[in-house]
Amino acid sequence: MALQDELVRAQTHIRNHILNFVNSSSLKCAVQLGIPDVIHRHGRPITLQELVDALAINKAKADHLGRLMRVLTRTGIFIDAKIKDHDGYALGAPSCLLIKDHPFSLAPFVLGATGPIFTGPWQHVSEWFHNDDPTPYQTAYGKTFWDRVSQDPEFNHHFNQAMASNSFLVMSLVKKYCREVFEGLDSLVDVGGGTGMVARALADEFPDMKCSVLDLPHVVAGLEGTKNLVYVAGNMLEVIPPAQAVVLKMIMHNWNDEDCVKILKNCKEAIPNRENGGKVIILDMIMGSTQNRDDDNDDDELIQTQIFADVNMMVNFGGRERKLKEWVKIFNDASFTNYKITQLGLMSLIQLFP
Repeated sequence: MALQDELVRAQTHIRNHILNFVNSSSLKCAVQLGIPDVIHRHGRPITLQELVDALAINKAKADHLGRLMRVLTRTGIFIDAKIKDHDGYALGAPSCLLIKDHPFSLAPFVLGATGPIFTGPWQHVSEWFHNDDPTPYQTAYGKTFWDRVSQDPEFNHHFNQAMASNSFLVMSLVKKYCREVFEGLDSLVDVGGGTGMVARALADEFPDMKCSVLDLPHVVAGLEGTKNLVYVAGNMLEVIPPAQAVVLKMIMHNWNDEDCVKILKNCKEAIPNRENGGKVIILDMIMGSTQNRDDDNDDDELIQTQIFADVNMMVNFGGRERKLKEWVKIFNDASFTNYKITQLGLMSLIQLFP
């Protein structure tokens, strides 16, 4: 019986892995239907029937919606709440981040990351291991991700919107715990800054600091700056405008080590020496690095997120998430030897000094 029990557990484990896509697909459906927004507007736990009525979906599919919600409560997105013996649902911390007008809403990020453009290349990973393509993305589509962004204005818009939504929470942590990193700087360039969410947050926080956003022409076209924020069309792999500090938020993980060294060397050319306040500020993930927590499950979830993020970078971008020793090698290869790390949950802020 022991062997049979072990085989049953193994079978269950494999079946759950096979069907793991159900979690992300159900999450995407919830955001598309606007379920978090409906529960939020309701102001209290909502019954299944109330949810069906508010969503204005086909009433004959009420039972099917309940089955979808069973997945989403099981995985901790929503909270299971009985209401007078009826199935009911309430918002939890994860589902609050899916409300469209929440200041840290991840709804655009969910829709972008679960779309077929990102999930399609996973069907070609085994094929990719046999060919010479740099990424499974190129095996699937015959072009790089960045080529697609530059050629598809609608996708470019949604991608930058998703990246901006992912930046709000990070920047709130930066302003709360790392404000001193930016104090006293007279100028800063946000490299690969997209629509400029990071630079705008810093420009508003430090009105005497001149901020620039550097990105490719198709990204910054038509974007308007402010009195202390300008947009600059360019390529970080070629040259970076001069400033006292350079910010690289979730940029380095998109690139291989050779390109990362090239980017950092360009950063070094753009900033003054350390005595004159020159530094590079990297906001990115350090593999294996988690906050000290009492709950081991939190650490397990953070590590799983890091591992998932790493293989996602491999499949879609040709980049990677890096361990500290891998980061240090890149720093040294770019002739940086001094750095300081502040952890911000899943992310880390790295100050790199020339």
